[in-house]
Order: sequence, then C-alpha cells, then structure tokens
Amino acid sequence: MRALFIQHDHVSPLGPVGERFAHHGFEIDTHLVVPEGSFANPNIETAFPNAADYDVLIPLGAPWGAWDDACIGRWLLPEVAWLGDAVRSGMPVLGICFGGQLLARALGGSVAPGPRGEIGWTAIWSDQPALVGEGPWFQFHYDRWVVPPGAVEIARTPSASQAFVVERALAVQFHPELDAAGLRGWLDWGGASKVRDDGQDPDVMLAQTVATAAAARARTFALVDAFLTDVAGLLPRA
Repeated sequence: MRALFIQHDHVSPLGPVGERFAHHGFEIDTHLVVPEGSFANPNIETAFPNAADYDVLIPLGAPWGAWDDACIGRWLLPEVAWLGDAVRSGMPVLGICFGGQLLARALGGSVAPGPRGEIGWTAIWSDQPALVGEGPWFQFHYDRWVVPPGAVEIARTPSASQAFVVERALAVQFHPELDAAGLRGWLDWGGASKVRDDGQDPDVMLAQTVATAAAARARTFALVDAFLTDVAGLLPRA
C-alpha cells in the first residue's frame, strides 16, 4: 500500500504519524508544496500527484490560512478541489490541522479565523475516544472550520471543533505528528515569536514536548491505527 503525505512547507516533518504508517508496511511518498526558497512568497504553482496512485492521502499543517486565497490561492484552490475529488471518489484521507481545514472547505464547509488561537498541549472533548483520544494534543492554529454537510463532528474544545469524520476521511485540528524535532523547526521559522505573543515561553513548551514524547507518540500510534482500521478500512480489526 502507498501513502502520500502533503507537506505544505519545508518544516512539516511526518513525525510519529509517518512512523506508524511505515510500521504498517506503507510505502511513503511526500509532495512538498512550498519549498524553503519560496517560504516568504508562498503563492506559487504546483502540480499535485495523481491521487489514484495511492491508497491514502495525508495533508499536513501549514503556517498559512486555509481560507487565504489572496496569499496562497495559486495552489490552495487546486488542492481544495483535488482533495474534494479524492474523498468523493472513496479515497481515505487523514487531514491534519491545515489539512483538516482543507477537507472542511473541499466538502462544503468553511474555514475562517477564530476569535482566539490555540497553541500548546491541549485536552479535547471526544465523543469517540477509541478513535480520537482526548489528549493532550499539540495545537498551533488561529483558524477554525465549520463542519461540512454530511460529516459527523466527534471532538471539540471550547474554542474550536477538533475532529470530524466523513466518508473514509478523518480531519483533526491538532497535530498528532508533532514531536520535539518538529517543534524546533516551527520555533526556528517564526513560531517562537508567536508563542511569546500568546504569553507563553517557547523554551518551556519545547522542554514539555521532550518530556512527554513517549506518551504523545503512543497516543498518535493509537489514532493512526484506529483511522486505518475504522475509518479508512485499510487494516483489519484485531
């Protein structure tokens, strides 16, 4: 089986999500949308791979807004259409943060800036903890989605919807792929100032991420396993 990870920028590692797909025998390909040299001017064109060549798609996060056509529309709008077509064709998709927002928009929901961002390790309220555990999960977003028609919201915080299921797709607002190495990259590429603006200490946040790595990795493995079994139908139930 083949899995395609969509990396929207050069600091979006696959982390324990990619590790768990590899554990289950998936051949992993990646597609980088905005290379490092275009990070400051991200409104570039890209040709997305043929989704039919893969068994599952995993669009990852991004530092830009999934609503911001003026900033990234030259690739955002094609990706929204590409993902919508994939889900409607029966393709399994695991959308993570920005990737989940793309799913909402592609399937008739919407995405917009929220009244406040969520940054750091956060507990969520899940209706299906066997699929999406209650965390804590790492958050780094300022936007939120409106769940698309026909989807079932299964998790939330007081600030934003956190997960929904539709067809063979699961969208999550948080970052199960986040580990210490990934957070270091985000902090180095503009995230540290955003964390400070939120009244938090990036060094403490990184130390917390290192200290809780084993538990976070286990939660991520459980989420990927449940997605592949119960949503995507790509693995047999135990």
